[in-house]
Amino acid sequence: MKILVVGDVLLDTDLSGDAGRLSPDAPVPVVDVDVVQRRAGGAGLVARMLQIDGHESGLVTVFGSDDAAGLLRAELDGITVTSGPSGAPTPVKTRVRAAGHPVVRFDEGCAKPPVPECTADMLAALESADAIVVADYGRGLTANPDLRAALARQLGRIPVVWDPHPAGADPIPGVTAITPNLGEALRFTGVEGTGTQAAASAAEVLLARWKSRAVVVTLGEQGALVAAHGTLPQVVPAPRVPAADPCGAGDRFASSLAVNLAAGLAVDAAAQAAAEAAASFLAAGGVSALFAPPPDEPRELNVPGLDALNIARRTREAGGTVVATGGCFDLIHAGHARTLAAARRLGDCLIVCLNSDSSVRRLKGDSRPIMGEEDRAELLAALECVDAVLVFDESTPEEAIARLRPDIWVKGGDYAAEDLPEAKLVSSWGGRTVTVPYIPARSTTKLAAALAKVG
Repeated sequence: MKILVVGDVLLDTDLSGDAGRLSPDAPVPVVDVDVVQRRAGGAGLVARMLQIDGHESGLVTVFGSDDAAGLLRAELDGITVTSGPSGAPTPVKTRVRAAGHPVVRFDEGCAKPPVPECTADMLAALESADAIVVADYGRGLTANPDLRAALARQLGRIPVVWDPHPAGADPIPGVTAITPNLGEALRFTGVEGTGTQAAASAAEVLLARWKSRAVVVTLGEQGALVAAHGTLPQVVPAPRVPAADPCGAGDRFASSLAVNLAAGLAVDAAAQAAAEAAASFLAAGGVSALFAPPPDEPRELNVPGLDALNIARRTREAGGTVVATGGCFDLIHAGHARTLAAARRLGDCLIVCLNSDSSVRRLKGDSRPIMGEEDRAELLAALECVDAVLVFDESTPEEAIARLRPDIWVKGGDYAAEDLPEAKLVSSWGGRTVTVPYIPARSTTKLAAALAKVG
């Protein structure tokens, strides 16, 4: 599948290090920079995301003629780029981070440029795409009339997703989906308010104004609102993940939306997949971790966006307490919910180590589990007190615990801590094993027996 990205590119630079002292000249932190990382930003980041996902990725854009443009081209190595001259300096955005936290950003070459020309090759590149993402960053390319006409000719043949910018051109009428975030949607329309009601009102205005087939307003951790002609607005949820830096999440959403639309999904299902992809992107570390090699870790939950190991790492890096518990959770009942809520109050995140289907069968016989692991995992993840789920295949959770290295391992009060084989493992890195109140009147066995009586 070839996904073509059309839009403005810029050079992102991250300067990272520790800040353990203040400057003698002013009360500001001194960052001892030890890592300099450059990457293509804007439409270039979208193209790189698609390439990393294994898609054939192309980019139609324009470049300046300065030194920064040379660095930017180098960061796009491996992507098929069709380009023309921008007639303006290369925009460079430099972020300074101390211990992983943003301190300041300064921009260069970001004054409003003239509308660039488009070459014949740039226009011809649109003809071979299976889907197009227009990543407008307000640098004038999407205002070019020849490009707009060429994009209009693709409508109806392939999905066209338009990620708009307040300083950019209006999307062309008839695009498949437009993806402003909530702040942008309110700014475009003048609608006031917050949350889904404001998003729905703004989306209704944008549908009428831009005449797109759908408007998908991204809502951060609340997911996205999908609005289309003749249907009620639909909110698609996003998995809850910690995110110190949301940079790139909108790009990840738009690229995933285009891929899923090209695969034949309806816009609401494609938006749900895109919300999960954006959450997974942030849970894995966001842009800063985009090019890191995949870790050699145990099998993860088959529900996108719930990366237990990365949530544990990020919580620990932020100085928080990682709490974990485990079990089969075959039929989730009130006793489970109370135990999990009590466990979550012990720290800053709660990760549930969940026995896989094969593990449950070894422990409880061929008639169990009653519910499959994906359903059990999804129900657990839906609980407000659960931050992530990690599925393991072994009969006991020691291997998963060793990878997570929780500060606190929790079991229900029907266990004695000294009788748990994992207690010694947890104590080996200074962790503690504790119990929380158990509710004997609630149990999966009793619930299964009651269900059997009613057929």
